[in-house]
Amino acid sequence: MKLLLIEDNPAMQTTLQRCFERLGWQVVLCGDGARALDRWRASVPDVVLLDLSLPGQDGLSVLAAARAEGQSTPVLILTARGTVGDRVLGLNTGADDYLAKPFDLDELEARVRALARRGGDGSVAGNAALPEFCGLRADTASGAVYLQGQALELSVREAALLRALLQRPGHAVAKERLSELVFAGETSVSDVQADAIEVVVYRLRKKLAATPARLVTLRGLGYLLRDGD
Repeated sequence: MKLLLIEDNPAMQTTLQRCFERLGWQVVLCGDGARALDRWRASVPDVVLLDLSLPGQDGLSVLAAARAEGQSTPVLILTARGTVGDRVLGLNTGADDYLAKPFDLDELEARVRALARRGGDGSVAGNAALPEFCGLRADTASGAVYLQGQALELSVREAALLRALLQRPGHAVAKERLSELVFAGETSVSDVQADAIEVVVYRLRKKLAATPARLVTLRGLGYLLRDGD
């Protein structure tokens, strides 16, 4: 697997390069925003780690240009800008995930593995999107979920859960299957605590409270989305 790291801080470059090379990744480095898109085209990465504060050209401009020319590589933004507005702007520009500095290396590794798995399983292509339901639409290219065209502020696990349920609204998805999808690339599903998916469901249900969609628990069957109206 190949990782393109677009980051201008030498210490951060060294730390992340060692981290991912230890995991068996090939890491390509770029510290200049003005050269980032050329390096992206040339390296054909499986995942891109992108800092926003770059010399030459800022990270959002690099991302927007890459998406405009059809680059669909999963992108995880790394930045010190951690406000909700910054995260939503990054997702709307085409990022797949967002991690604010400082961050935990184990969490970063897990998120990158999840992006690589989703990017390589054949389910991510172009700007494909699942059918809209109750104003909700999941973009399979970016991984983001939108409500009436506005990106929802969701964690990686919450977004994975919602995307899975949006594939078949009104139909129950088994708890075990959702665990496989939500925790993909993070750990062996057998190691995930039995109630872990319930925690994600609880958090997502709270975030859907202001939408027309309702996340329903069907005991013994799993979970489904239905129209709250």
